[in-house]
Amino acid sequence: MRIALVVPGGVDPSAEYRVIPVLLALIRRLASRHDVQVFALAQQPQPARWELLGAQVHNIGARATRLGAVRAIRAAHRGRAFDIIHAIWSGSPGLVAVAAARLLGLPSLVHVAGGELVALPAIAYGGRLTWRGRLREAAVLRAASGVSAASGPMLAALAALGLEARLVPLGVDLQCWPSRRPLPRAPGARARLIHVASLNRVKDQPTLLRALVALREAGADFELHVVGADTLGGEIQALARRLGLAGAITFHGFVPQRQLRPLMAASDLLLMSSLHEAGPVVLQEAGAVGVPAVGTAVGRFADWAPQAARVVPPGDAAALAAEAAALLRDEPLRLRLAEAAYARALDENADRTAHDFEALYARLAARP
Repeated sequence: MRIALVVPGGVDPSAEYRVIPVLLALIRRLASRHDVQVFALAQQPQPARWELLGAQVHNIGARATRLGAVRAIRAAHRGRAFDIIHAIWSGSPGLVAVAAARLLGLPSLVHVAGGELVALPAIAYGGRLTWRGRLREAAVLRAASGVSAASGPMLAALAALGLEARLVPLGVDLQCWPSRRPLPRAPGARARLIHVASLNRVKDQPTLLRALVALREAGADFELHVVGADTLGGEIQALARRLGLAGAITFHGFVPQRQLRPLMAASDLLLMSSLHEAGPVVLQEAGAVGVPAVGTAVGRFADWAPQAARVVPPGDAAALAAEAAALLRDEPLRLRLAEAAYARALDENADRTAHDFEALYARLAARP
């Protein structure tokens, strides 16, 4: 097949920085069997092209991005016809994919993988915050030939809008992120916790820090490693100092996957405090190296709970601390949770993601 894959970015030519690892995993697998042309809306400010993992990347650039992307897809289609146009994320990628598909008489698939279907006014986040956003998402998703989503809660949100979708979790690349079975903690050792997310409003790190205060007051001895780019100008680090947590937290900033994996594998517990998630992939990354997780009941966390993850309501720092403390006190329970997470992560790997998308491509392309 010839596939046009529309993405917002995450496909830098370095294949290491400014990338989305699950996108690279998908591209590598699809390009090994198909002709894949990736249309990145805003990877770089200026238009450019480069080869990446067997695919051709067309970077559209910052000027007239959506119209330019439709034109680029149409031009590539003239050279050799596409079989399907696939957007990862709705929003602008979905709009481009659906518009180009309608123009060229092709099937389109839109994968909902972010905040397209939510509205969180308190933090000014979500694709449904404004009437324009709601109209755009309704138009894109109803015009698409097929819709998929990364988690059960996202499927439920689509169903509430009268839209049927297929579940396709974005899985971990076990070639680049080798799996490892869970390991027991050394008796009496300090607990090593990890949080992997950009520092931003959606990830709600203030709730995470308040949970750590409660965990400390419960007598737990721990250190936390925070991995992710800071978009809040040091606000979370300052809050950690005010709460007396600075000595227990290491802020690593962004690190590439080759540096993240040993940090993850050395951890005893993943903690996530997000107000919204479509995934997150970090849950599967943790599971693949035998690290159990406690997080808010969003995205795949809700899907995995209670057997493969423990969940609490968003914003509930006390509950997050209580669940973490329970696992750190009960090593057999922590290991059972880790084994279940390990099995789920290995099942939902990048090979399965590519296979599921290919099955959708074949079904949509076969329609009249």
